[in-house]
Parts: sequence; C-alpha cells; structure tokens
Amino acid sequence: MFRPIAETRPGPSLGFTFDGRAMTARAGDTVAAALLANGVAACRQTPVSGAARGPYCMMGVCFECLVVIDGIGNRQGCLVPLREGMRIETQAGRRQPDEVRS
Repeated sequence: MFRPIAETRPGPSLGFTFDGRAMTARAGDTVAAALLANGVAACRQTPVSGAARGPYCMMGVCFECLVVIDGIGNRQGCLVPLREGMRIETQAGRRQPDEVRS
C-alpha cells in the first residue's frame, strides 16, 4: 500500500514508540507517514463498531489518522510533525474526558 521513496531525502532518523514498540522514521515526516513507513496500517478504532482505521487523505480532511500522542488523544497524525521520543498510541474510540491537553 504505502512505500516511501528511498534515498530522496537523506537525513537523520528519529526514534519513537507506537503502542510500546520502538520505531524509527526520517526527520521531517509526519506521524502518519512515519507509521505507514513502519508498516502500521491502522492507528485507531472507531467509537461505534470498533473497526480499524488508518491514514487516508494525508492532508487533515478525513480524520482517519487520529492517534494518542504523548497522552493527548484526537491528534491528526497527518498534521503532526514527528519528534524524537514521541509516544504514539492507537486511539480506541473517542478521546477519554480525563486526557489532559498540554
């Protein structure tokens, strides 16, 4: 489905975790692009049926790439630049009311 174009943008790689698994991606990638490059096709579950969903439009229109980033839910992975050490998690349903925004 998704394959990054190799060697077109050399640069440092950044380390992050997704659901506790260590991963790396290129500096300058968005969270959604980093997940796709690491073979992660689904990053959330719908609130109603629990169906798996993943990045689709990659430009912030569809909201299919919602993830929890560093404890904050409802983040659009396609709009958030990847940073070193990010903790990214699958979003299961809606954001919980006790999640804190920082």
